Amino acid sequence: MRNNRLITTAAGAALVTLLAAGCSGGSTGETGSTEEAAATGAVLTVGMPNGTQTENQSPFATGSAALSLGYAFVIYEPLMMLNDAMPSEEPAPWLADSIEWNDDYTQAVITPHEGITWSDGEAFDAEDIAFSIQLRQDFEGLNTSALPIESVESDGATVTVSFGAPQFVNQAKLADMLIVPEHLWKDVEDPTTFTNTEPVGTGPYTLDSWTPQAATLVARDDYWGGDLAVPELRYSSYNDNNALTTALTTGEAQWGWTFIADYENVYIAADPDHHHQYAAAGLGVDALFLNNTEKPFDDVAFRRALNMAVDRAEITQIATSGVNPPLTSVTGLPLPAGEDFVSAEYAGQEYAVDVEGAKQLLTDAGYTGVGEALVDPDGEPVSFELTNPAGWNDYLTALDLIKNAAAELGAEATVQPANADGWFADIIPPGNFDATLHWTDGGATPWDLYSNIMDGAQYAPVGEPATWNFGRYQNDDVTEALATYASTTDDAERTEALATVQHGFVEDVPAIAIWARPATAQYSTANYEGWPSEEDPYNQPQPTGSQAVQILLNLTPTTE
Repeated sequence: MRNNRLITTAAGAALVTLLAAGCSGGSTGETGSTEEAAATGAVLTVGMPNGTQTENQSPFATGSAALSLGYAFVIYEPLMMLNDAMPSEEPAPWLADSIEWNDDYTQAVITPHEGITWSDGEAFDAEDIAFSIQLRQDFEGLNTSALPIESVESDGATVTVSFGAPQFVNQAKLADMLIVPEHLWKDVEDPTTFTNTEPVGTGPYTLDSWTPQAATLVARDDYWGGDLAVPELRYSSYNDNNALTTALTTGEAQWGWTFIADYENVYIAADPDHHHQYAAAGLGVDALFLNNTEKPFDDVAFRRALNMAVDRAEITQIATSGVNPPLTSVTGLPLPAGEDFVSAEYAGQEYAVDVEGAKQLLTDAGYTGVGEALVDPDGEPVSFELTNPAGWNDYLTALDLIKNAAAELGAEATVQPANADGWFADIIPPGNFDATLHWTDGGATPWDLYSNIMDGAQYAPVGEPATWNFGRYQNDDVTEALATYASTTDDAERTEALATVQHGFVEDVPAIAIWARPATAQYSTANYEGWPSEEDPYNQPQPTGSQAVQILLNLTPTTE
């Protein structure tokens, strides 16, 4: 068996002990033990700009309150702890001491960590892991990572998962899988609709109270991973970015994730001793997903033209205050992180604003009224709608600038803000949009970025929910190349496959990549220190991911 990228059982157990007793806050300096800190520690308020929530504590349901605000990740835990700030690092053991892969990455053997209990006191074991993975196989809607699970078997000490295809590029997706208790979920008739209002997890916090505006969680005194400096978490949902910015700036919220225009003067300067913003880089991007099945984006000529007209440098500077770096490589890969993955065909080729070239391309493709009132070759005026959730100011500002770029070509674009819940549930998955900004996953290779945008293996007809490939792009050569990249053990084949994928991305423009997507968050050290940072990138800083539990274990009361 190959223990690729994952830590052996003995080393894993040692590292879990280290996390629990050392970096988790086992010492609180002058304030004494973490038990004493928990008795007197300050409430930590986590803010998100996601508006009024609906009561749903499912760790599976996209858009559930628990996932939207992030507290699912301190109730439920992953098999292994990934470091998205340093994606090439070995994952740390968590609920599993190890995950061992066979040579062709079609089978993984998971060894659970011993001595873990659920928050209701029941013991955690291999059967819980097997059950949680089996749920993903039995209910496609829960398998959001689209893992081709073929079988799950447990002998009581380990869990063996077999896949229908090699999972070289998906190792992290298995490692990051959240685990639920079999003894409670086995009787759930339909886990895809189960709202799970009394969640039980292995994580360090339990849900104490809930309203459509806020959830309160309290620390467990029997958490397997160690003591906690933060006794209580309050997850508050603000109506929009501006409201959350105010809360973070005034100290009402101490941890959040939102775009703050001119953040240095607006947020940092409000309390320079304690206010911090950390943007952890990676290979993920934000892209304008285009509906490739409907006008005007069913025509590659128009997709190419709009791609040539958008000014990425202007968009990122105005929409993100320069926090997110603009993409320069025509492959859409963030540089320098993606430098080694750029194919020879596009080495050194950079995006350039070329409105006149875009106009000529449209003219050559049979469009009329170019630059004035654009009409397609079928004689129909060119118009489309750009949509993103209301309150997401960075995205909406970017959409306004993209609208202006379209206007230079003569196309009429409108920006339509949407309800966040509706966007997550009724707009993005079924493809009910013309164009919308959305992120991609990062990962240790570019596979996730391209697969999220282009993979025919994740294609679903418009109206049916898709996990990725929201723009419904179809290219058999690209789909085959993505599969080859994920499955081959030959480096030369992998390089050739990536070149094919990049050719499709550049020439077909299935989506318009805009800016690199670092994982950014704001936090205050007024009450707690030990946050991830550029100096200590032990993980990315956002509260809405599995890394949240690692961050909370790392926090200690501030000693000044």
